[in-house]
Amino acid sequence: MNKRLLKLLFIIAIMPAALSAQQADIKAEVQKAMASPIREEADHAADVYRKPDVALSFFGLKNDMRVLEIMPGGGYYTKILGQVLAEKGKLYEGAGGDSIADKLAGWGLTKVEILDDKFEMKRGEKKGFNLISDTLNFNVTDIDMALTFRNLHDFSPESRKLLNTQVFKALKSGGIYGVVDHTRRHMEPYDAERWRRLDPVVVIKELQDLGFVFVDYSDLAYQPNDELKLDSTNPALNRNSDNFTLIFRKP
Repeated sequence: MNKRLLKLLFIIAIMPAALSAQQADIKAEVQKAMASPIREEADHAADVYRKPDVALSFFGLKNDMRVLEIMPGGGYYTKILGQVLAEKGKLYEGAGGDSIADKLAGWGLTKVEILDDKFEMKRGEKKGFNLISDTLNFNVTDIDMALTFRNLHDFSPESRKLLNTQVFKALKSGGIYGVVDHTRRHMEPYDAERWRRLDPVVVIKELQDLGFVFVDYSDLAYQPNDELKLDSTNPALNRNSDNFTLIFRKP
């Protein structure tokens, strides 16, 4: 057996251990950020089912990455990502990043950059079919990772295509796109009473059609008590709906 083959076999053998160590390291960093005083009681309550330490480890986050967070909302993940990436990496906020712009200084996350991406959204004819203006352009490139948490269900198929096309453009070759959303039954027809849900198979197909490679999925946010019959915000679910977690890669 030649030396090159021996070296290759050695690398393959140690890869799982090396990956496991990296995951453990980032999980510890995320857990430290989760304990930060900038996070509120509601954040800690959501940790139980969102499991951000498990999710970000699964996505392969590293503290030196350039990361694009899409539609940060109230900043649940921003408070975590902003701390983990503060020293060696960079966090960009796009598609509604201005929702947290006035909070960053108070959180001590002054390195986080709000993108001037010309994001505009208006209501569509049906609930959950909101429209995005074609002016959207993140204007960043070579991003290591893009993440969106429970947002894609908000948009029409056409607007998801527009948004995800811009994500594809922003990512570097080999870059990761992590998607989390509320689960809808496969091939279930649209229902205005539970519009805040999305079929994960639809997401996979839509992103593959844009050139993304489907890498993996996790059931980390599986909720056995959610029968997928109610809207994700129904009080009976206590904001604890079943979520799917998917990883895609730009070739």
